[in-house]
Amino acid sequence: MSPLPIGRLAKLTDVKVTTIRFYESIGLLPEPLRTHSDRRIYDEGDVRRLGFIKHARQLGFAVEAIRDLLELSDHPERVCDSANAIAQEQLAAVDAKIAQLGALREELVRMTAAGCSGPAASCRVIESLSDHGLCSADHKPLASQVSV
Repeated sequence: MSPLPIGRLAKLTDVKVTTIRFYESIGLLPEPLRTHSDRRIYDEGDVRRLGFIKHARQLGFAVEAIRDLLELSDHPERVCDSANAIAQEQLAAVDAKIAQLGALREELVRMTAAGCSGPAASCRVIESLSDHGLCSADHKPLASQVSV
């Protein structure tokens, strides 16, 4: 494979150029080689590493977990117990999100089943959203939905 400029790497991996630069800035991707004109160039190893990062992100792994997994991948002679532990933590997080989504779904089903055909002043949806005490269960927002 011939050296790739950042735009071709982005197209090949379906990762935005800004994301590639971000991964470089936080150390997930190594600083690339540069041409005489200071353009970044990448090789097949960079394509594989970026594919690893992209896949891990799609599975919801946090940046620090990916960093740890990459460190392990860079040292194939090491025992992979920590990779298993990281994956187990991610599985637990996914299970918690699924449970939370189930609770949210149940509440939305209950809320919409009450129906709403009159004026907004007597709308069950508006009423439920206005008073959390009317909900059948506690349903905290998912971490990805919390805004600061």
